[in-house]
Amino acid sequence: MSARSDIRREVRDFYARAASSHCCAGEAPQKGVVARVAGYSTEELGPLPDDAVENSFGCGNPVAFAGLEGSETVVDLGAGAGIDLLLAARKVGPEGRVIGVDMTDEMISRARKNIAEAGLGNVEVRKGFIEDLPVETGSVDWVISNCVINLSPDKPKVFAEIARVLRPGGKISISDIVVEDLPECVRRDTALYASCVGGAISEPDYVSGLAEAGLVDVEVTDRLVYGTTEIEALMRSEVSDREGRSGAPRFGGDAGELAGKIWSARFTARKASG
Repeated sequence: MSARSDIRREVRDFYARAASSHCCAGEAPQKGVVARVAGYSTEELGPLPDDAVENSFGCGNPVAFAGLEGSETVVDLGAGAGIDLLLAARKVGPEGRVIGVDMTDEMISRARKNIAEAGLGNVEVRKGFIEDLPVETGSVDWVISNCVINLSPDKPKVFAEIARVLRPGGKISISDIVVEDLPECVRRDTALYASCVGGAISEPDYVSGLAEAGLVDVEVTDRLVYGTTEIEALMRSEVSDREGRSGAPRFGGDAGELAGKIWSARFTARKASG
């Protein structure tokens, strides 16, 4: 099996376990303590199903200030339990359309239940990989994503797929983790990869990757740098030891070594009209 397939399997299994853990309180660690509802307002979260909020694994709010308008079509890469699907669906209204893409059966099931509970008829979830989107070329107005692309073993392919599915003039709003100068032991740790750290790239590489895929006006509009406290919480909430017990991070160093080297960034860009 290729290294890319191994990474994809590890990530899929990690989030399948995460999706299953909520119903088994006391038997598995609560996930997403640091990242949950980052940047979401109380007003946004209030109408949403509890499950969509409690099983959010994002590092930002890509829908906030995105400028979504009625009747537009939106694709969410790595939709998870559906928090951003639901927010986007409310913004584009009944004449709009929101498509979520996820590779994990357990998350797809959760998202569909949350969509049904929210009573929204303009949302669907498709199973697929973000490197090979099950979406027609030039068919969407917006691509959003929340702390997912860092998990891909082939980020240039993801960026190319984003450019492919966007209509001319279409836009992106992506929140993701970026890093710099990570220790090699962090890069090698599969749990830290699945926790959105080990596979993350630098901010300049992210910007250049989007531009090389053909997007223009690439900007970083927000940053939230993780300090020691946030990284320690991330380790304890996201990483468990091989016996599945929480609070036992496998990274052997001090969390302070990573302070200031990990942050959440929001990227915006558009596909040229001509």
